[in-house]
Amino acid sequence: MKVKETEAKTVLVRSKLPDAEYVVNPYTGCELGCQYCYASFTGRFVSEPIDNWGRYVYAKVNAVSVFTAELERVRRAGRAPSILLSSVTDAYQGVEKKYRLTRGILEELAQEPYPGVVSILTKSPMVLRDVDLLRRIPRADVDLTITTTNDRLSRFLEVRAPLASRRLRALAELHAEGIQTYAFVGPLLPHFRYDREALEHINLRPYIKQRLWQILNSEPSAVQEVYHDASTAEHRHALDAMIAELLEKHGLKLRLSEVLDHNEA
Repeated sequence: MKVKETEAKTVLVRSKLPDAEYVVNPYTGCELGCQYCYASFTGRFVSEPIDNWGRYVYAKVNAVSVFTAELERVRRAGRAPSILLSSVTDAYQGVEKKYRLTRGILEELAQEPYPGVVSILTKSPMVLRDVDLLRRIPRADVDLTITTTNDRLSRFLEVRAPLASRRLRALAELHAEGIQTYAFVGPLLPHFRYDREALEHINLRPYIKQRLWQILNSEPSAVQEVYHDASTAEHRHALDAMIAELLEKHGLKLRLSEVLDHNEA
């Protein structure tokens, strides 16, 4: 794993996401290296080839000071926009233990305390380390990505990510600590259409397909066919219907009131 230090010109970046006005990414790259990850395109910003995703992390060592200055400018304008950590990296990947950039940013938010929504999206139980700060941010919430409840399947596409079972326990612990929590169920893996017990559509952008097929080519034809079929409208409709039924059955709600579909248009 290549870890390099770099300096950022900006950290608080306007977002195109439906539920975050700004995003903060303290790192470029991600050591978790999930095979389906759309964020692999960010390698071009640090001259890393797309196939090298998961083998490098660039730590923005000045992220906390830059964030502090940028947040002050936003607050002077009387605004408290919603902020997401993080959109194209994992703010709690292993290098966070050394650099503590995410914790430094949360310390700045907790000091005010910041009145806007502060969301964290991660795959790592390391987020539990910062419960003390999250309690001091009135509108903080933590989302853990749950792609499957099967640890064996988790290891297939998320080789270096914390096991699914550990993420689920982290959600339970955060909830017990009084932190607002969500499960970010995505990507919805093709297998879920055929297994109501597991519920898994996948973000099959062309560059992600290329990376996935490198590992799927060695899998049985039945597995490959499931991934091929995931691009069809029939698959999408069937999956949407299944999600609607499960939400009603368990009394759950969709945070954005819809299932997000990443098409190739």
